[in-house]
Amino acid sequence: MTEPLFWLGISLLLVSVSLSAALFMSIPALTELARAARSAEKLFDTLREELPSTLDAIRLSGQEITELTDELNTGVKKATQVVKEIDQGVVNFKKQGSSIAKGSARALIGIKAAWQRWNINNQP
Repeated sequence: MTEPLFWLGISLLLVSVSLSAALFMSIPALTELARAARSAEKLFDTLREELPSTLDAIRLSGQEITELTDELNTGVKKATQVVKEIDQGVVNFKKQGSSIAKGSARALIGIKAAWQRWNINNQP
């Protein structure tokens, strides 16, 4: 059994049997890999068809939200201005009420003084 060609032949036979077994065992894995590749290709096709319209819709929604935010900010600023004007009107009304009250008090004092003076002059 010292024949080197014999051992070389047996080694080559064992290597070829091992490679054949590995190839035979990898067939189901390669089949599943091909199926996964087809599924991925279908997914990519669907994404290529649907994604641009979805992105456009998202972009339009973002623009609409921006416009609504701007309108809300403008409305809030106008409402703030109206509240400030109303507050200023209330302050002015209070000042006018205070001025009227002071004027009425002065007028009442003047009427009392006139009444007293008239009573003094008209006494017998």
